[in-house]
Amino acid sequence: RFAGLFAGRKVELLDQLLDLLEELLRRGDDQRIRTLVDADRHLLGFCGRVTPRTASASAEHSYELFRRRLTAAPCAADHPVLELFLDDPGDLAGLCDVDRNVLEKRAAETEELQGKKPKLYDDYREIIDRKDVDVIIIGTPDHWHCMPMVEACQAGKDVYVEKPIANSIEECNIMVEAARKYERVVQVGQWQRSDPHWQDAVDFVRSGKLGKIRTVKAWIYVGWKGELPVMADEAAPEGVDYDFWLGPATKRPFNIYRFHWHFRWFWDYAGGLMTDWGVHLLDYALYGMNQYVPNSVMSSGGKFAYPSDARETPDTQYAVYDFNDFGLLWESSIGIAGGNYGRGHGVAFLGNNGTLVVNRAGWEVIPEVIGGEKMMEEVPLIKRNPEAGSGLDHHVHNFLDCMKTREKPKADVEIGAHIARFA
Repeated sequence: RFAGLFAGRKVELLDQLLDLLEELLRRGDDQRIRTLVDADRHLLGFCGRVTPRTASASAEHSYELFRRRLTAAPCAADHPVLELFLDDPGDLAGLCDVDRNVLEKRAAETEELQGKKPKLYDDYREIIDRKDVDVIIIGTPDHWHCMPMVEACQAGKDVYVEKPIANSIEECNIMVEAARKYERVVQVGQWQRSDPHWQDAVDFVRSGKLGKIRTVKAWIYVGWKGELPVMADEAAPEGVDYDFWLGPATKRPFNIYRFHWHFRWFWDYAGGLMTDWGVHLLDYALYGMNQYVPNSVMSSGGKFAYPSDARETPDTQYAVYDFNDFGLLWESSIGIAGGNYGRGHGVAFLGNNGTLVVNRAGWEVIPEVIGGEKMMEEVPLIKRNPEAGSGLDHHVHNFLDCMKTREKPKADVEIGAHIARFA
């Protein structure tokens, strides 16, 4: 049996999460793969049958997955997750959600898709206790990452946990300790570590062609998001186990803007843009330079654009990391679309000969021009090649391969913990 639990969220890369689950079901080995993902709004469990297809003398097995298609849901009602898994028919065995309304809706969609209704759960721990699963995927709000991951490791499961790995430094430390103590493979959802065009950009940075790199920039400008109005507390919607959603966080009355997707703007559950996007982009800034521990850090910012709105986290923030021979600059802003180099997000490596700029669309090199002479050859924009597969595709492949080899994956728990502390 191939079982899972996926708590969908409306995230900035919903399609990337879909790719993750598609690939997880597409590829299997002799370990029954299972997914956990809870406390946001949607805990979606899925299970498909697997049967051995070939076996070698080295006991390596490949399996045919009969389950590839299901319907899932993000945490915002206006963004349902579309059909994820393609090709083969199969069984979605269970769904678990803290919102019974969403649970029933998704179960009905799944029944229509596969011809029968999956088993429904109210508590993810019932899925953890199942003996027929070996992998957990955690896609909850940040404050719910630590406990399920530790429980999964204790139960002998390998884990894919979304970024940021945790909501505090202490949680990071606990999660690293658990992964190592129980000798589990843990992949953190910083999928750019597996994305071919990001790796190509880093290879160019490390080639030395840019000359001495003295400045690195990373930024995210979220122009589509504006003010978050202040809303009065109210009773939790019928069918929502809000106490379970809060979990280890401070107990508070229900508020629609502290719930589901908007949780990321409140310190109890997340860290705003710095931890939402910063762990992706700052990680690649460090990875490109192959330096990870700054000598000093300073940051400033605040609620400059919307001082009276409901958010707690900054709508504008800057940070400077000093590495002795280069500096790393972070910028984030809500309500402004124009970022550096005409890009809403990205990482730039500024060298004496030229600047490499990379984001999720591709990468290019802009040469320095001194006295009318280009200091290096220009590299026009090299767009991400869709046919090469998404970074998330490769990230899942890497995770599943490492489950078999027991090697550390590309975004190992230590990498995820370090950048979460860094951000």
